[in-house]
Amino acid sequence: MNIGLTGGIATGKSTVAKLLTERGAILIDLDGIAREIVEPGQPSLVAVSERFGQAVIQEDGRLDRKKLGSLVFADPAERKALEAILHPAIRAVMKERMAYHEKNSPDRLVVVDVPLLFESGLESYFQRIMVVYVSREEQLNRLIERDKMTAPEALKRLEAQMDIEDKKRKADILIDNGGSLARTEEQIERFWREKGLG
Repeated sequence: MNIGLTGGIATGKSTVAKLLTERGAILIDLDGIAREIVEPGQPSLVAVSERFGQAVIQEDGRLDRKKLGSLVFADPAERKALEAILHPAIRAVMKERMAYHEKNSPDRLVVVDVPLLFESGLESYFQRIMVVYVSREEQLNRLIERDKMTAPEALKRLEAQMDIEDKKRKADILIDNGGSLARTEEQIERFWREKGLG
């Protein structure tokens, strides 16, 4: 079985992914893949530097994520241009890894952590979609605190994604991460038992 794991920025997907892997799930992390494909020497990094200029490349040849982030989150057209470069490459690696685990570990749950699952129209790749939820207000507060952003910067990041309430409505499985860790863990444990995974 596979599930797509999503939510909004700062909702706690990483916490939920960790709780699932601790129980034996295999994790495919799209943020991790996104980092891999822009390592020095990768075709995607070359394409990014051609599109956005050498200013987004650090002296050591690595991508300057902060500089690129400030460019693309300030302008929706620039964000779309970046997505057009990165998304096909990320998707290809995701499909390859899903197929590998399906073949080699058919009895294990494969969890694919996809931050922009709905925004990218990837629903059809998954049997079920798990959404990690906290209120928009909580998202904003966590983002300001976690990433040391100003409120307007954090708001811009939130507005670049589908509203968390819309994601909540689309969920097959909803994990409310607005309370304590123990409460989140209870929900994961219940999901795990109901699916007969453990």
